[in-house]
Amino acid sequence: MSKKTYLVAISLISTLGGFLFGYDTAVISGSLTFVRTQFQMSALLEGWFVGSALLGCVIGVGFAGFMADWYGRKRSLIVSAVLLLVSALGCMVAGELTELIIYRLIGGLGVGVASMLSPLFISEIAWACIRGRMVSLYQFAITVGILAAYFANARLLALGEAAAFAEGGFLHWILTAEVWRGMFGAETVPALGFLMLLFLVPESPRWLMVRNREVDAVEILKRLMSEADARQEIGAIRLVLSQETGSWKQLLAPGIRGAILIGMALAILSQFSGINSIIYYGPRIFESAGFGVGGSLDGQVIIGIVNVLFTLIAIWKIDQLGRRVLLIIGCLGMMVAHLVIGSLFFTGNADGILLMIFIPLFIAFFAFSYGPVIWTLLSELYPTSVRGRAMSIATLTLWVGTFIVGQTVPWMLENLKPHGTFWLFSVMLVPAILITWKLVPETKGRTLEEIEQFWLAKGTREG
Repeated sequence: MSKKTYLVAISLISTLGGFLFGYDTAVISGSLTFVRTQFQMSALLEGWFVGSALLGCVIGVGFAGFMADWYGRKRSLIVSAVLLLVSALGCMVAGELTELIIYRLIGGLGVGVASMLSPLFISEIAWACIRGRMVSLYQFAITVGILAAYFANARLLALGEAAAFAEGGFLHWILTAEVWRGMFGAETVPALGFLMLLFLVPESPRWLMVRNREVDAVEILKRLMSEADARQEIGAIRLVLSQETGSWKQLLAPGIRGAILIGMALAILSQFSGINSIIYYGPRIFESAGFGVGGSLDGQVIIGIVNVLFTLIAIWKIDQLGRRVLLIIGCLGMMVAHLVIGSLFFTGNADGILLMIFIPLFIAFFAFSYGPVIWTLLSELYPTSVRGRAMSIATLTLWVGTFIVGQTVPWMLENLKPHGTFWLFSVMLVPAILITWKLVPETKGRTLEEIEQFWLAKGTREG
């Protein structure tokens, strides 16, 4: 196996965390209508059902950074896989709403850990010249997971309606009588695969260096690059580690503090872009425009396909055009799409082809910009010895934003109406454009150590 093939292989295994992130996030869109009806949920209870997994993500990210820095990237990813497997099985057989919410919370813990550690791990093993593409594979896996959930939801619904399972049997229970159980349970297959494949993945060489295991780090790097390049990489890592304390105090140091704040701002604004209003509540939005349940799920499949295809543009261009250009172009496009969608609802013209054009168009702009770029930047910006904790803070902010959106979108759709909701999301993209334009450095082609030296030098000037 060539060194590049090995790099791609272990990166793809890590991206399964992204696939499960996407599936777990999107499966709620197809199951929500059935769960809401079965348990007679109010708008607030519906928000809590959706938000329980998001709360789990927030908690999971909160301890993921500590786990990653103290116990390693690989072990922490294994923990996330176990949590996701338990959640999928538990949701499938949950007896009552409280039990279902608990298992959704457990799944959220797993998603939170994976959402931080998968891109971080890929960033730490990838070559600088293709790091953007490698980390973008993580976002691509998220989009594939979302699409898989949409297909699973639609096909399981069709299967349950067409198949004649023995009444009172297990398959009739999870595929016909309460098809939402099958939608959640389908996640057990990729979760189990993720868990098994993680045992084939090496530990991050940069984490090994932090733990003074230089011999092990060199051996892993030699499997990823030539021996000369591995020695040069080790020297660069050793140099920056000599300038780090590895303490929480370092996160507040001049320069690094700025990187933390930029990451936090872009992370929370990525969720205020409105992406999850489509992912979580897409069928409800389509239904409010006059589409039936079946048509709404088919619309979600179209969104999922667009999401996957346009993420490929980011994989193709992120290391050529850079992070800043993609992010600014994408935000401008999303603003326009939101304004048009809001206007369609406001004028009563949301029941036609234009809505089915501009919602996928919004997804397209997000897919080649904010989606992959945010995970790439968050995995690049921070010092090696505290990268887990620093990225944990930024990712925690992202999930707080996701939690807020998940809790408030039902309220906004009822009180601000769809047009006001989309217009509000459009306004929230303005600060993201300004921060990217004024404050975000271009990181394409730089090693993680060069990026760290940039922030350290900036801190010295500020100090």
